[in-house]
Amino acid sequence: MRNFDENPPTSKNHLDPLKFLDLSLRISVIPLSAASIWVTVTNKQDSSSYGKIDFTNLTGLEYMVCVNAISAGYGIVAVIFSWLRGLFTKAWFFFLSDQVVAYLMVTSAAAVIEILYLAYNGDKDVSWSEACSSYGRFCSRVKVALVLHALALLFFLVLSLISTYRVFSRYQPPYVASEDMEERRINH
Repeated sequence: MRNFDENPPTSKNHLDPLKFLDLSLRISVIPLSAASIWVTVTNKQDSSSYGKIDFTNLTGLEYMVCVNAISAGYGIVAVIFSWLRGLFTKAWFFFLSDQVVAYLMVTSAAAVIEILYLAYNGDKDVSWSEACSSYGRFCSRVKVALVLHALALLFFLVLSLISTYRVFSRYQPPYVASEDMEERRINH
């Protein structure tokens, strides 16, 4: 049985671009997540009619900040672990953790999209009016933070595909003996 940290039985030149892409994406999510955190945390606006608003007024934005912190921290850990050899089975670690972080990022993006939708459109059924006409700069910065978050999410989706390929390309397809195939054909 092969060690999971070894390369699959393909040519080394075939994997070099994949390794480069993987490492590049892992490094790239760190500044994207950090920038999204910074834009969100420093976002505040004061309206003479309605008062002050900042990210702590909206739970969805606080959740996005937490998820971005998790993704940036995981990005740092993943870059370090990608250079270390032999500690544990990295393929499975990356497969599982890439999936978890990607799902967390999807949920936080959905929460912020809902906030933006309500801020721009309101909800007449519950008598909420739109807020972006009074807090335009705040809403614009939330959109910028969401775009940065979405780029990091896109990178994690690609990383999830890469880590899935790495884990499952190590296994052979199930073997079915030709006698079993012949028997199945006759019985059907």
